[in-house]
Amino acid sequence: AVVSTQSTGDFEGSVIRGFELAVSSGPLCEEPMSAVAFVVSEWTGAIDYREKEVRPVSGQIVSTVKECCRQSFLKQPCRLMVAMYQCEIQATAEVLGRVYGVLAKRHGRVLSEELKEGSGTFLIAAVLPVAESLGFAEEIRKKTSGFAMPQLVFSHWETLQEDPFWVPTTEEELAHFGELGDSGNIAHDYMMAARKRKGLSTDEQIVVSGEKQRTLKKNK
Repeated sequence: AVVSTQSTGDFEGSVIRGFELAVSSGPLCEEPMSAVAFVVSEWTGAIDYREKEVRPVSGQIVSTVKECCRQSFLKQPCRLMVAMYQCEIQATAEVLGRVYGVLAKRHGRVLSEELKEGSGTFLIAAVLPVAESLGFAEEIRKKTSGFAMPQLVFSHWETLQEDPFWVPTTEEELAHFGELGDSGNIAHDYMMAARKRKGLSTDEQIVVSGEKQRTLKKNK
């Protein structure tokens, strides 16, 4: 066998292609990745060519680089980016509490609140995750009996501070969040919802703490 070593520049296109495939479909939700940097400190390659046999290696390099990028990303604390709507709501003073209740329930955040001059109507500016927007306008109108009118416009992408893979470890965290730690992890809920919608594997268990059933009816 003849071992042929080639310069890294010969495989630069394959490395770039593997990187592009990795960032175009991230490991969390198979969505494009953003604000992530991969640092390659050093790499070398040795190709073994046998007589009268040519083995293409560009595809192997592409798949290897792609998998390396995905695995290295999962080794670090992960963060999820969610699309956010800019929400403007006009409401009277009598229904302000109900409007804030709906926003809090859907993990919205109020930015400002102003009273229109010469009227008793308040103009509320808030942001709302796109994932929580399904049925939002209908719920607002129902809770306020039609005295609040929301308008949603896409605003920006926002990084959630929660790690979707975080699990409680200390006694205080176990007492507050439970053993699974999924009670207040919004990032984990969003990630599982996106993976389930796309038909990807999830950590959802159909049966938890299952036990055998025994029929009390005697066979005749």
